[in-house]
Amino acid sequence: MGVSKMATMTEESKTKERVEMREQPPLVRARNFREVPYGYSPEEAFEEAGRCLSCKNGPCREGCPVGVDIPGFIGLIKERRYLDACYKVKERNALPAVCGRVCPQELQCESRCLMGKKGKPVAIGNLERFVADYEAANGDMKIPERPRSTGRKVAVIGSGPGGLTCAVDLAKSGHHVTLFEALHKPGGVLIYGIPEFRLPKAIVEREVEYITKLGVEFVPNAVIGKLYTIDELMNGRGYDSCFICIGAGLPMFLGIPGENLNGVCSANEYLTRANLMKAYLFPEYDTPIKVGKRVAVLGGGNVAMDSARVALRLGAEKVYLIYRRSEAEMPARKAEVHHAHEEGIEFVLLTNPAGFVDDGKGNVCAVECIKMELGEPDETGRRRPVPVKGSEFQIEIDVAIPALGTRANPILTKTVPDLMINRKGYIVAEEGSGMTSKPGVFAGGDIVTGSATVILAMGAGRRAANAVNEYLKWKYWEFK
Repeated sequence: MGVSKMATMTEESKTKERVEMREQPPLVRARNFREVPYGYSPEEAFEEAGRCLSCKNGPCREGCPVGVDIPGFIGLIKERRYLDACYKVKERNALPAVCGRVCPQELQCESRCLMGKKGKPVAIGNLERFVADYEAANGDMKIPERPRSTGRKVAVIGSGPGGLTCAVDLAKSGHHVTLFEALHKPGGVLIYGIPEFRLPKAIVEREVEYITKLGVEFVPNAVIGKLYTIDELMNGRGYDSCFICIGAGLPMFLGIPGENLNGVCSANEYLTRANLMKAYLFPEYDTPIKVGKRVAVLGGGNVAMDSARVALRLGAEKVYLIYRRSEAEMPARKAEVHHAHEEGIEFVLLTNPAGFVDDGKGNVCAVECIKMELGEPDETGRRRPVPVKGSEFQIEIDVAIPALGTRANPILTKTVPDLMINRKGYIVAEEGSGMTSKPGVFAGGDIVTGSATVILAMGAGRRAANAVNEYLKWKYWEFK
């Protein structure tokens, strides 16, 4: 292609408006659990792909923790080779339908897009979602040919995004991989923590089916630390190596009066009940979850947004999202904040809960609050909220959902005395490899870093798989 023609195409790309995904109307979707965006049609995907400048160096790839060839797969969409585009993504990412829906592309790959310098970046996440959904709609799931078995066994503990990614890479290397999951369905946070309207369960099940066809064995209802210890897996059950990717699933609380009242429920439990016990299919399923009329969600992250929007869909008349900083400091994705506003969630900003009020029968009936103002920046760089004297007030509620983050669950780690953990209970592991203090045991994701994103956990899973391969080569020097 000539230089002048390439320059003309580049100029045309720069003048095109980003193709936004069509969505359910806010007042309609606020009362159902169907997915909010409809996704691209083939023509919409083709049009959006046409905005890509096909940069030679592909700076967008630098923002992808699993190294997807983004210009490569978008180039195939430009040629209308949609299945080939999906296969190109799957060379590096086994969960494209998931990542296209829930990853913070605006902070990662799309933040590096040159189109974003003077306008909106190419909608990389939307295009990734499109090619994955196109493959599913056309029923042409391409399964890589299984390599010759190495005879090595690897246990992957936790079937969230990091565990799934590690399992795929290890299976492609020829190892026998067993994926242990504490709950009754594989997927980890993808299946129990993210609501149906953001990530339908059928999507996760479809991605897991692909991984199963690669030869990965799933063992559900297996709480490692209770069913088996790490030593029992490696010494008694013949596993050559382990990768721990169990997340950080222990909820945090404020430590304020009234947190033990009926009607106060952690976001972890609330979302798990809604997802795994199918509250999203009410009244077909009578889920044991309290449906409040006036619900307060405490926090400003993605889990807080999810909890507030689930409460609304379960029938709440009023949902308050109480956050101690301003909206500008919220860690939640901008798209989730935007959707919450559109659906009628009331944001109560620069406000901190001070306690819950008992109705005299052991139930929560109100949350005591105090107004805040922003002071000097703290260690995160965000301005520290400071209480405003004399600004106390109450909000009447019947359900409160603290969504304040999570910390490490000690069930597994306390059964492995030679596994080094830090003062917060997280596993100490090398950044590049995930290697721990215990030979043959690797770790990654939230159990190492604390709460982070799906794609970062996947990146940790990929690095750990590479490290496990290297470890097995050294352990069994005859392995080729």
